[in-house]
Amino acid sequence: MTESVEHRRLIVAGTGAAGLTAAIYAARSNNDPLVLEGDEPGGQLTLTSEVENFPGFPEGLSGPDLINNMKEQAERFGAELEHGIVADIDDSERPFRVELSNGDVYTCDAFIAASGASARTLGVPGEDELMGYGVSTCATCDGAFFRGEDMLVVGGGDAAMEEAHFLTKFADTVYIAHRREEFRAEDYWIDRVQQKVDEGEIEIMRNTELLEMHGSPEDGVDHVTLARNDEGHPSEKLDDDGTETFDFDVGAVFIAIGHTPNTDYLEATGVELDDTGYIQTHGGTGGDQTATDVDGIFGAGDVVDYHYQQAVTAAGMGCKAAIDADEYLESQAEAAAEAESEATVEADD
Repeated sequence: MTESVEHRRLIVAGTGAAGLTAAIYAARSNNDPLVLEGDEPGGQLTLTSEVENFPGFPEGLSGPDLINNMKEQAERFGAELEHGIVADIDDSERPFRVELSNGDVYTCDAFIAASGASARTLGVPGEDELMGYGVSTCATCDGAFFRGEDMLVVGGGDAAMEEAHFLTKFADTVYIAHRREEFRAEDYWIDRVQQKVDEGEIEIMRNTELLEMHGSPEDGVDHVTLARNDEGHPSEKLDDDGTETFDFDVGAVFIAIGHTPNTDYLEATGVELDDTGYIQTHGGTGGDQTATDVDGIFGAGDVVDYHYQQAVTAAGMGCKAAIDADEYLESQAEAAAEAESEATVEADD
């Protein structure tokens, strides 16, 4: 049985701010992009109830509304959106072979990886129900919504320290819950947080874990249930006499235990990934900033950017990737035309 393969000029993986911006620019450049939604359509923005820091919306709007607006704009210019999860890319020949998890196969001349990074979560009761309603994975996105509240940050690395420090702009008191005694963060961030502790703006809860979140989508987070054990990792020792379980009043919870870039499908390619799976792009100040080590494959958004991870920076990188891809496709077309012309001349001779 012959495998059914559909060819596309450009495929974009991801429908977050980076992927959809890339789709808008690519469609306007007549590159007819196929945009694959992946297993988290809309990306991190769909978990944000209100977005007030994306330019052009003075009254703010919901994350899902922002994504839907971008989708409509991309489709208006001719982008085709489909649900599909990229399982594998074969970059050993051209065009690229792109296989989806459902078995569908495409080929393409250029590919933009904008598949984002998934925030790691705790998997505790109440987390899913309250995500976007007092529970967040992005302090920069959502901190301002909870002015005057006591806030809880969960984590012990650089991300948790940075989020806690940032939240002191808005919180009454920021509490950091870390399941061990020692933090994994760099000394720089530990020192900055300690300054806030000395000033009374942050309190640290060592050897403490979050067990459950309580509240409702209507009223937000009411309180949480925590466990403490002086030897650390209290959730593994709930039956020990040395473990204390208690309720704690906070108005917001920020989970800062890292992100996992969605790049499994690139591991067998020549695209260089760092130790944690983020795509390494050329960067720099000239063109081709989003290019990878594989000609014709580009990276944009949180799948590249582990630092800023904002909708507006992802959108900007999506724009760059679409322009870089367009220039690549144009150069390939020119090379093919030149080769055809030379072949014609040789045949005439």
